[in-house]
Amino acid sequence: MKSRTYIDRMVKLGMLTGLSIILVYVLHFPIFPAAPYLEYDMADVPILIGTFLYGPWWGLGLTAVVSVLQWLLVSPQSMWVGALMHFLATGSYVVVAGLLYSHDKSRKSAIIGMAIGSVLQTLMMIPMNLVFTVHFFGVPREAVIALLPTAIIPFNAIKTVANSIITFLLYKRVSKVFEKNLLEQRELPRK
Repeated sequence: MKSRTYIDRMVKLGMLTGLSIILVYVLHFPIFPAAPYLEYDMADVPILIGTFLYGPWWGLGLTAVVSVLQWLLVSPQSMWVGALMHFLATGSYVVVAGLLYSHDKSRKSAIIGMAIGSVLQTLMMIPMNLVFTVHFFGVPREAVIALLPTAIIPFNAIKTVANSIITFLLYKRVSKVFEKNLLEQRELPRK
């Protein structure tokens, strides 16, 4: 019975992974004309839902898998650097929000966790852009510094807050579906 529950969880995490990849592939658009390469996507919403359903460490694992698949399937031009940046930024959000929510499964702790996670993810992107965008993508440091207050910080703040709101609005509906055991055997009616 225990292995059945584990398999059921892995199937659901696989579904959330697939949904995340579909969302980043289908729905992405720039927010700031000055930095059209900064595109909003909803890929973190299924990750956050998985985190609230199963806990921060499952959410972090989901983040790792999604980061690698996004790199390989959706944005190979960002190389391993993009996958690492996504893992570190979203991973920090997921761990903080997931830890807070796992200790008190209430709306208040979910909102506080997502608020702290949004701030942390936005702040994480500052040094990561200064290191990775400069050293691996060859963008001059001065250009990155100039974009921090006008594009990078606002973009990440908007993205994380939007994904938090969407997660908040969808979580209860999705959790009701995910509470059902997909592998549950059902007895067929007798004739």
